[in-house]
Amino acid sequence: MDLFDYMRQQNQEKEAPLASRLRPRTLDEVVGQQHIIGKDRLLYRAIQADQLGSLIFYGPPGTGKTTLARVIANTTSARFKQINATVAGKKDMEEVVREAQDARGMYGQKTILFVDEIHRFNKGQQDYLLPFVEDGTLILIGATTENPYFEVNGALLSRSRVFELKPLKPEEIKELIRRGVYDQERGMGAYHGEIEEDAMDFLAEAAGGDARAALNAVELGILTTEPGPDGKIRITLKVAQECIQKRAVRYDKNGDGHYDTVSAFIKSMRGSDPDAAVYYLARMLYAGEEIKFISRRIMICAAEDVGNADPQALCVAVAAAQAAERIGMPEAQIILSQAVTYVASAPKSNSACMAVSRAMEAVKGGALGPIPVHLQDRHYQGAAKLGHGEGYLYAHDYPHHYVKQQYLPDGMEGSVFYEPSDNGLEKKIKEHLNWLKNMDN
Repeated sequence: MDLFDYMRQQNQEKEAPLASRLRPRTLDEVVGQQHIIGKDRLLYRAIQADQLGSLIFYGPPGTGKTTLARVIANTTSARFKQINATVAGKKDMEEVVREAQDARGMYGQKTILFVDEIHRFNKGQQDYLLPFVEDGTLILIGATTENPYFEVNGALLSRSRVFELKPLKPEEIKELIRRGVYDQERGMGAYHGEIEEDAMDFLAEAAGGDARAALNAVELGILTTEPGPDGKIRITLKVAQECIQKRAVRYDKNGDGHYDTVSAFIKSMRGSDPDAAVYYLARMLYAGEEIKFISRRIMICAAEDVGNADPQALCVAVAAAQAAERIGMPEAQIILSQAVTYVASAPKSNSACMAVSRAMEAVKGGALGPIPVHLQDRHYQGAAKLGHGEGYLYAHDYPHHYVKQQYLPDGMEGSVFYEPSDNGLEKKIKEHLNWLKNMDN
């Protein structure tokens, strides 16, 4: 590196956005992701020992994929090259490979290639890297916001270890915000700014696990806010809202706002009001509620409150949960809206829910009579000799695939737990069960 390159690099570091300046240089500076870089974890040990294999970092924006790659660059003795798949072409890769081969042949030095947005490479570009990863010319580190099992070449995946990065927790975001505001060397400390606690809480929640979004808001707030009479720049809640272009919603995930909103959401679905249900969905999403939490509420409602009146509701809810988690925000809101409006609009019945409640009460109350002999399993060793299964009537051998016989334990004959309603499909289920009961075999 000559003097001009050095000066250019120094200027870039000084003029870089706050989020870039605050990137950790060592593993100990990294905030969050302890499930993969905790001191007892494989990745931490591999980085410290400089014994890395090929890696894929997968996770939402602002969770530290590039940060971890830069930490590795600062730690490893290997050559480190970085390209972005959105702009890099085959010539760029050929140059990296040629330099890697030279370094390996002349100096025995490894080369780590970090490919940002690796899912943007087409199949041919990914295939080009494969033999060089396989023979050790390159150690590949890929970063992607898309599920690598769908977007990355299977052969590359089989030669790499996938690490999933999680959205940062609000407390972790707040730690980075403090660094951004008060750090004199790499943060905004020279501006002598301050951030109020409610503004920091708001930014930590509104960022949705994205550290970059929170730090960008901090930087904008400090650079555009006039100092007060005491000469200090203060980031208030109002300033924070303007900087991240969101209004504060009263929604403390551990407080009344959270529980009240969730309660209204569930009761609106149960009450067959899709407009209210989707409104509360929007409030939760806007406040940064986790997709998994919302999906669980929808699935429970589909089973508990819709039940067999429309069994398809649970299928829709489960499919929506899987799709929303796979796709992520903001598009996941469309999927969740479909599920919420379907469940809210579906005919309702809690008969299945009440059935298991009644059955559980019976079991707790001591209704634990022996299982009828003809229902017992006769296939395990010695069971047939004991008469287990003897006298069982196979339903499919009879008209309408039904035959009357005792299924409940002795003393519980005639007990009713499931009482279908007259709503939706359950009305037909009720009619069918009544028909069976009145059938003569």
